[in-house]
Amino acid sequence: MNIVWEKIMSTLRAQIFGRILIQKIEFFDKYKVVQGLVNTFGDLRGTLAAVERINSVLSGAPVDDALAYGLERELKQKTMDDESYKLVLANISTENNQKNYLHYMSALKTSSNLCNLAWSGDICLEDVYFSYPLRPDVEILNGLNLRLKYGTVTALVGPSGAGKSTVVQLLSRFYEPTRGCITVAGEDVRTFDKSEWARVVSIVNQEPVLFSVSVGENIAYGLPDEDVSKEDVIKAAKAANAHDFIISLPQGYDTLVGERGGLLSGGQRQRIAIARALLKNAPILILDEATSALDAVSERLVQDALNHLMKGRTTLVIAHRLSTVQNAYQIAVCSEGRVAELGTHFELLAKKGQYASLVGTQRLAFE
Repeated sequence: MNIVWEKIMSTLRAQIFGRILIQKIEFFDKYKVVQGLVNTFGDLRGTLAAVERINSVLSGAPVDDALAYGLERELKQKTMDDESYKLVLANISTENNQKNYLHYMSALKTSSNLCNLAWSGDICLEDVYFSYPLRPDVEILNGLNLRLKYGTVTALVGPSGAGKSTVVQLLSRFYEPTRGCITVAGEDVRTFDKSEWARVVSIVNQEPVLFSVSVGENIAYGLPDEDVSKEDVIKAAKAANAHDFIISLPQGYDTLVGERGGLLSGGQRQRIAIARALLKNAPILILDEATSALDAVSERLVQDALNHLMKGRTTLVIAHRLSTVQNAYQIAVCSEGRVAELGTHFELLAKKGQYASLVGTQRLAFE
């Protein structure tokens, strides 16, 4: 029992620290939060209390639903084998505690209305302003306007500090705009619960999050067990160019990947993350420097998988490699918190503006 809890809490801590760092919260000044993070909790009541404390510090941003679902799944498995877990669960039967349990431990939920909108409508950032909570006097986005046309790829490029990563965080709803709004098919995304929004957005970034479970479980992570078959996992892995290397592993899809996927190479971890996104089948896709840390061979395999993943999805790509962005439906050049230029690769080159300058100075590299 203690081993299972240590595994669960190790994963929970890693996810929470990552989210806090993204949120740029000075958590070392928060004694109660630090205390909650570093203690190993002995029962479910302690775990739920910690999640609630962390959630309040994150200003309402929900703890990652995939992580919550994984925690719930491990608890359910132990409940079947251990009477002590049944006693712990019985202790949260009060109306208030049960409500909190259902909120944090439910599997990912989706709104059919939101899903339909995301599969058919454009995403618009309309006159968006944003400042981080710890730097309210510094505007990162300054009236940014951008339309992501449904089913197409938009590449966002620009110098460091131009606001590209902030756009990703707003589209992920780690934050909400200070002013302005983000809409999907004309509906303000703030009208939807963040857990519902998480269900329609997939993110593949430079450092994908893998858990200390098997390859197959990592691909299916966050999805209800009854909705995922072994055949579904294999199909997603094949589409992500991951199947061949997976079956060469000692136990195939049952091979453990190690802490944070440490037993796999960078390219292998990326392909596992892409397979997970394919299986999730979300209509909105964000690729944040997804191939920037890979060697040439791995990049080709990953890029082929990404091309398959992007088909039919509304996609935002953040990249510094020209090969990644030049075939996008549109390229937006971000500068000083606004979109300074917008067009195709050849249209922007013909303008001889900021995009042409980025290409000319190889800040967008021909690799």
